[in-house]
This record gives sequence, C-alpha cells and structure tokens, in this order.
Amino acid sequence: MLKIKLPDGSVKEFDKPINFDELASSIGSGLAKATVAGVLNGKLVDASELIETDSEATLITNSDEDGIEIIRHSCAHLFGHALKQLYPKAKMAIGPTIENGFYYDIDLEESLSENDLEKIEVRMKELAQTNYDVVREVVTRKKALETFKNRDEPYKIEIINEIPDDDIIALYHHNEYIDMCRGPHVTSVRHLKAFKLTKIAGAYWRGSSDNKMLQRVYGTAWSSEKELKKYLILLEEAEKRDHRKLGKELDLFHFQDIAPGMVFWHANGWSIYKELEDYIRRKISKEGYKEIKTPQILDKDLWVESGHWDKYKDNMYKTIIDDRELMIKPMNCPGHVQIYNQGIKSYKDLPLRMAEFGSCHRNEPSGALHGLMRVRNFVQDDAHIFCTEDQIEIETINFCKLLQGVYSELGFEEVSIMYADRPDQRVGKDEIWDKAENALLNASKATGIPFDINSGDGAFYGPKLDFYLHDAIGRKWQCGTLQVDFNMPGRLGASYVGEDNEKHTPVMLHRAILGSLERFTGILIEHYEGKFPLWLAPIQLVIATITSKADQYAHEIEEKFIEKGIRVILDSRNEKINYKVREHSVNKIPYIFVVGVNEMDDKTVAIRKLGSNKQEILNIQDSVDMILKETAAPDIKN
Repeated sequence: MLKIKLPDGSVKEFDKPINFDELASSIGSGLAKATVAGVLNGKLVDASELIETDSEATLITNSDEDGIEIIRHSCAHLFGHALKQLYPKAKMAIGPTIENGFYYDIDLEESLSENDLEKIEVRMKELAQTNYDVVREVVTRKKALETFKNRDEPYKIEIINEIPDDDIIALYHHNEYIDMCRGPHVTSVRHLKAFKLTKIAGAYWRGSSDNKMLQRVYGTAWSSEKELKKYLILLEEAEKRDHRKLGKELDLFHFQDIAPGMVFWHANGWSIYKELEDYIRRKISKEGYKEIKTPQILDKDLWVESGHWDKYKDNMYKTIIDDRELMIKPMNCPGHVQIYNQGIKSYKDLPLRMAEFGSCHRNEPSGALHGLMRVRNFVQDDAHIFCTEDQIEIETINFCKLLQGVYSELGFEEVSIMYADRPDQRVGKDEIWDKAENALLNASKATGIPFDINSGDGAFYGPKLDFYLHDAIGRKWQCGTLQVDFNMPGRLGASYVGEDNEKHTPVMLHRAILGSLERFTGILIEHYEGKFPLWLAPIQLVIATITSKADQYAHEIEEKFIEKGIRVILDSRNEKINYKVREHSVNKIPYIFVVGVNEMDDKTVAIRKLGSNKQEILNIQDSVDMILKETAAPDIKN
C-alpha cells in the first residue's frame, strides 16, 4: 500500500503509484482543476510525476507563487508553439520567466510589429482553448541533439552541448511543437488562460554584442483574468509615469548616440540630482562618514588583485597610457582600500567609514540599457566601513536605521529585505564564507527587521543584504545594499594593529543607500509622477502676472524669493492668466503665485497649489515664510 503524507499531516493510501493530478482528483474536483505541479519530498516536479514510494507530497495550485511561475514558463512554450505555426522559419533561443511574466528570444528574418504580437496572441488563445496535453519526455543528449537538428534549432543545439553530463535533459511536447526545459510545466494548456504579449525589444544572443541581435518578445501571465486585468491597469499607470516620457515633458534629461547609455542632464533634471546628492551627503556626515574621492582610472593589476577582473573584465572600459593597461573603474571599493592602506591603522581607528559619490563606467549590453534605470555611466552613493568582526552587528543595525530613515523621508514607507549567501562563482575559502555569512545573518537578526533568504545571490566576495523599496504603484526596486567582505581587504593588503599588538585584517562592509543616483532619480520621477515634493522640484514657484501693470510688483516678489534661494521664475508674457496657469500646471510646477492690480494694491499674492482647486490669498511675507518652510529638505525640516 502506497502512503502519501500531505502538508496538514493527513495520510492518503493508494494501491498503486499515482501522479499529482490523480492525487488532486482524489481530494476534490476543484483542487484537481487548480493543480499545476507538485512538491515530492521537497522537490518541485511536474503534476505528471509518479509517486511510487511512501512520500511527502504537496500540491501546487495556480494561485501559489510556484504555480504562477510555472504558468508563466509554460506560456513561454505556448508562445513558441503559436509562433512556429505562424512563422515556421523562426529559430527559438531562450524563454525564461521574469518578474510578472516571461520573454522569448527568437531569430526571425521578419521584424515583428505590435500587430504581429496581436496575431500571435490570438493563435496562443486558440491553442489554449483546445486543452491539449503537455507531455514531458526525459531524453539522452543524443536524442535531444537529433530532435533539434531535425527541427533546425541551432540555439537549442548550442545549449544542449553546454549541459553537464549528469544533468537531466527534458523535452516538452506541445502537439507538434517541442521545447526543452528543466521544468516543471503544466500538464495541460487548460491552465493557460490569462496571458498577454506586451512588447518587443532587441537582445544579443547570450547578452554579448559579439553575437547576433535577436528579437525579444515579452509577455505576462496570471492565474486568472482578474489578476491579468489588474496587472494591465498597473502597466498603464506605469506607462503614464515612465521617467523617459516625463523626462522629455519636464525637460529633465536626454540620451543620444554620441554617448550611448550616458545621461545629458538638463538644468531641471540636474537640480533634482544635486538636491538628492546634497541630502544624502548631509545624512551620512551626521553618521560619521568621511567623504573622499578616488581616481577614475586604475591599473589593471589592481582589479586582478581585488578579484574584480574575472567577473567584470568584459564590462570594463580600458585605455593605454605609457604602455600600461589601465581600466576605467566600474566600482569604487579597490580605490577605497588604497586610501585605507595609507598609514598604520589601530583597532582604535575602527570603524572607519569612507564615502564617495563615485562616477563609475560599465559597458552594459546595448539591449539592456533603459533610460536612467540602466546606464553605462552612473554615480553611486558608495561607502565602505572598515571594522573589526565584533563591530559588524552594530554597524549593520546603524546602517539599517539610516537606510530606513532615508527611504521614509524620500516618500517610500515600505521596504523589503533579502539576505543573500554565497554564489557559485566567488573568491575566498569556504571557511571564510562561513564566518562572513554567520556574522551577517546574526547581525541581520539583531536589527529586528524581517528579511527573506535569497540563496546563492551574494556578491562574489561576500554575503549581502539587499533592500527593496516599494513605490507608489506597488513596484519593488532594489536600491540599497550591505555586503560583508572578509576577502578583498586581505587580497589588497589592508591591516590594523589589534589590542594584542598583532596585525589583523579588517572586515570591509560595502554599502549604498540609493545605489545609482541616476537610477534612483528615475525611480523618484516615476514614484511622484513628476509631481515632486517642493524641496526636490526643479522649479518650485512661478509668479504669473494678470496684466503688465503688475510686472514690476511681480519682479519685486521674484527678487525676494531669489534672495532666499527659492527656484522661481517670472511669467510676464502677454498671455491670458488661464493659459499660463494651465501650462504651468501641466509642467507640474508646485506653486503658482498670481498677481494683478488688486494684489499689487493690497501687497498680496493669490496662491494656487498643484492638484488643488482652492486659491489662498496671503501677504508677501507670509507667502515667503510658507514657501521657505515647505522647501526645506526633510532632514532639515525634521
């Protein structure tokens, strides 16, 4: 008799092996309809997987996180099925899941359009309505190669040749279409009902510009039409907030091919950027950080010694000076160690906190560039804390408090934290990693802040905490980080004299709050939809005249605000006041002061605040006091 233990502790008995679909049916028809996969003795498997011995089993439904992930991956295969029916000559590359959806890279002579996506989507829905079974087949490498050779799929053949000998190769059959994946996938396309193809982009095969440019088709998939519609509304809202669109409308920045992936900041955008930088500078100064500056170009040997070369060499820009190979820095940490190494350090000098608004360059693939969110030149609010092992906990607690305070003051109240441990590609011995991981894990628990585990996603030199802020429409952005490094300081010769008068290697904490200032500015633009709090607004106030008779009075008011450092402009154009108010409202100016003859005679201003239909009348001094109070940055105001 086969015994299967369920998560609630109950045990079901069967007289023969069964699969997860059959297990679900034995419990109830509703569960059977919702089941898309299973967990067999801790391993996620297809719902077609046979349970042959006494086991622990969990049913995965279409509303579970793993279930939705499986639906999305299966939709990528459904896309491939529909595409090959419509474009038989298409060559399929890879089709992984991503947050909220999936994509598939394809090699196709025709350039797909939005209309083509609609056509493919219609075919996907037609196929899904047939409710055909998806059949998993485990095959040998030889059969997999023969299968995709016969199907003229060179990218699949390349992938198969790189699969380790001891890995299982599984094919998934969608009627006449065959794809390859580790799985699991749905066992029937009846589970694939709520999906939509969203956009097309370009992507180099394997992410390398040396390879062919492919077409990348993005899609989203959900467990129900209700969830899909909810997400599509979110996409519409995100499109309205797109920082690239608002950047153009509000005259903040632009990009052009003469400097690919690098920002041309206009005066309005640079104003936001500088306010943000000055704000962070004040915050970290109060926390004992000393600001430094390191060179842009450093000898290649330093990057080899630090361990960065093996991981980043393909993304580093280089130059030759005096027959020496020098690299433009992609990060700041090795330079900070050089400053630390000047002079003998004692345990009494630690912790030593160095901060730099360091300009970094990384040769990101052109297909990955995305406005301010992914650029090739950016500035980090970077800092490194050199400390003893005993100081890791208090430094972690203090950093978490600092970061949460900053995010809250910038308008982000919800923050998620992920603890990430050793990746497959790393430097340093396992015993050092054991020590670093235990230190950060204990420190993280000491903060009292909840966190989740992201296994295998640590930096190549140490474990880390990643901080995700949640924006106004619920999206998560990874910005802040704290990384515990027991490796690089020793590799670069850093030391301090301990209480025992012996030399010791300091621990190096890599940390950032905003991360890239370029990217964080983009996040702010989208979070506020361009309607910035007054202290960040590029133009804080417009004084608009009703008649030319009030021009001199308006100019006098303008001078008062300029003297106080308020970013103000005077609009004395010969236009109707309603036209001026409408134009400045569209440009999201926080305050409009309207002045005419009556205001001039009464020494007042009529105040209109963005987003309000009310008008307030104040005398000049009260209006100045009000604006000065509101324009103070949150750290100063509080």
